[in-house]
Amino acid sequence: MIKWYLNTWLVLIASSSVFSIEVDTDLGRVRGTNLTSRLGLPFHAFRGIRYAKPPLGKLRFLNPQPVEAWSPETFDASEDGPMCPQPWDNMTDVSEDCLRLNVYTKDLKARRPVIVFLHPGGFYVFSGQSKYLAGPEHFMDRDCVLVSINYRLGSMGFLATGTKEAPGNAGLKDQVQALRWIQQHIHRFGGDPEKVTLLGYSAGSLSIGLHMLSPMSRGLFHRGICMSASPYGPPKYYTNDLQLAKRQARLLECPQEPIKEMVKCMRQKPALDYVSTYNGMFEFGWSPVLNWRIVVEEDFGQERYLIEDPFKTARRGDFYKVPLITGITEFEFLSGAFFDLRNESIISNYNKDWEHYASISLLLERDTNHSRYATRVFRKKYMPESLDKLEYPKSLKGFGELVSDALINVATDRFMRLMAPHTPIYTYYFRYKGRYSFLKNPDNQQAMGPVHHDELLYLFHVGLISPLFKPDDPESFMIERMTRMWFAFAEKGNPHNSSDEYLKDLNWPLYDSKDKAYLEIGDKLSPKTGGFHEERFRIWDELFPLSNYY
Repeated sequence: MIKWYLNTWLVLIASSSVFSIEVDTDLGRVRGTNLTSRLGLPFHAFRGIRYAKPPLGKLRFLNPQPVEAWSPETFDASEDGPMCPQPWDNMTDVSEDCLRLNVYTKDLKARRPVIVFLHPGGFYVFSGQSKYLAGPEHFMDRDCVLVSINYRLGSMGFLATGTKEAPGNAGLKDQVQALRWIQQHIHRFGGDPEKVTLLGYSAGSLSIGLHMLSPMSRGLFHRGICMSASPYGPPKYYTNDLQLAKRQARLLECPQEPIKEMVKCMRQKPALDYVSTYNGMFEFGWSPVLNWRIVVEEDFGQERYLIEDPFKTARRGDFYKVPLITGITEFEFLSGAFFDLRNESIISNYNKDWEHYASISLLLERDTNHSRYATRVFRKKYMPESLDKLEYPKSLKGFGELVSDALINVATDRFMRLMAPHTPIYTYYFRYKGRYSFLKNPDNQQAMGPVHHDELLYLFHVGLISPLFKPDDPESFMIERMTRMWFAFAEKGNPHNSSDEYLKDLNWPLYDSKDKAYLEIGDKLSPKTGGFHEERFRIWDELFPLSNYY
């Protein structure tokens, strides 16, 4: 009992029915607050905790540095910290001092599984904040500790000049630094550092696939839930992304040569200058969606995140093997196709020079003979009704399937094929259509999902999209199923739990290359075999054989 009081201080200060709570860590005391789960259970929230030094000045573009102790002060973690620099309506909520994480827990004395959320956003938008995308209320009805993190975005997180000044992958190294913080400190919050599950969506999911390959990440987590993305898409990996770095330099009015002077100038520019130039960093609209690239780092004496091409590492099976859940939604990037086809300028570009603009939006090499040929094949196979011209709504289904496959589905299929021989994988196909969606038709406000991000509505309170669902809302059963399956997996590496009323009849088979079994998540949980979108994936295998990437 004495040791408990020395290590953990509970200071309940009643103020208009709001209570604060304090925890001692090796870095100093942290003050959080007490909140209530979706179903009314009390939990503790510690938000905006620094896990690394603010990446300011000379630290910009480089590996993150461990945070310094703040003792004897008490760190106020009662509210979300700022998000990393990005375009946002409320720019007072944006700061370069953004390497923060949130911890949510119900029992400080327990040793419960830890779920770490790596947020989506293409490596250039969103955050781990509770108020927009990652509200903890759903998961806090389960017996886990939930952590959500911020990491550097855009050029500030992924500038890659192929030199020691900006070797690349800083945002992914931020994630590693957060995982190291969790290993050192999460036991103070009731978490088990030997049961850490990474839960990532889109860019966050792609990150998990890379953490399995990185020497920096080995041993820092024990399971992975990879939702709607993987590192094995069409783009190849290089040692730099100098072309994009120079574009950023031009927009910031910095010299483009020599590189050392370019980066020196870019370090001196205010963070908001990067935000104001975001639009200029894309080729057209918000394409390519994956604009900032992950690179294979050359050795300049820094700790390297990726030391060789991910396809080669995966092919050899020489990676950190953890049990996995992975899957996609039924309509994935239909949203991107929907807004492109309704944009007069973008659709005019596609119809004027399909081969050029499609190669950009589909993440292919630019203007090569093969990429031009591939775009012609894709047009014929996916949109035979639109060979004359693309237009809304006639082209929506085919174009939506093509964009979805290019950005998400093909990479997920290859992830399963590469990982399954080496580690257990549970695969899902999400088909549940709820009242809320990340894609609503502006003409009638009808949800058009399930599209990219829509499963998040049942794992988190996504304040951007939906209210906090009540127990009698029609979405409640899906929240219970999703959070229980994900928690069971975090607890024991297996989504089944026969003693749970929601999961007692669950039959989720493991994926293998022969049966290609998966779980269809809709109004019911239905095991299926034979994979999904197999005919479409064969088109990609013929044009871009997986063997070409080894």
